[in-house]
Amino acid sequence: MRLLFIVLLFLCSNALAQNIKIVDGDTIHIDKIKYRFHGIDAPEMSQKCLDGNKQINCGVLSKQKLEEKIGKQNVTCKKVTVDRYKRIVAECFVNNESLSKYLVRSGYAFAYRKYSTQFVVDEDYARTNKLGLWKTKFEFPWNYRRKK
Repeated sequence: MRLLFIVLLFLCSNALAQNIKIVDGDTIHIDKIKYRFHGIDAPEMSQKCLDGNKQINCGVLSKQKLEEKIGKQNVTCKKVTVDRYKRIVAECFVNNESLSKYLVRSGYAFAYRKYSTQFVVDEDYARTNKLGLWKTKFEFPWNYRRKK
């Protein structure tokens, strides 16, 4: 009986496991559904920042911080809208903690004021405390994309 319970528990936990692909600092795919984080903008994967005299891959760094935060945990998302690329624009959570808030407050993404003011206070906190990318010289992602 105990063995049967363990087998059932294993099968149920695997059935609930998500297939999560982290595309960049503000986009994830969960089981083939594409999610773009609402209200934030993270550096592009090709984007560079200057840390003193050293050039760093700030887009890659932002993605890595998101990967570390999610780890092997499940992600839940609350849909806000759908964008022109047919991605679901949503606020996503791990253990009821907003991934958008985490990224902005730790300095690895920015409040995307063009679409929302929800994370402005978190960005102010990161900037004031020189957290994450605020320790570097960077270009906001929306300005970087405009030049491409």
